Amino acid sequence: MKAYILMNTKPGTSEEVVNEIRTMREVKGICMADSVYGRYDAVVVIEFDALSELMETVYKVIEKKPNITRTETLISLF
Repeated sequence: MKAYILMNTKPGTSEEVVNEIRTMREVKGICMADSVYGRYDAVVVIEFDALSELMETVYKVIEKKPNITRTETLISLF
């Protein structure tokens, strides 16, 4: 399965957050992380086999970053 994690960051920190996530080799399933323009500051794509893996990555890794202020998770249907 695939999920898109949309993130808001503290002003001026989106590229720092994205670089941190890109270098997190210990986290299984992170396929892509990019800064974006629009309502959100960054997006991360995660591939996973079970929802527990997604939960582990989002709650215990991504949301623990101090410069991330909000996330929204979109799970792909196909």
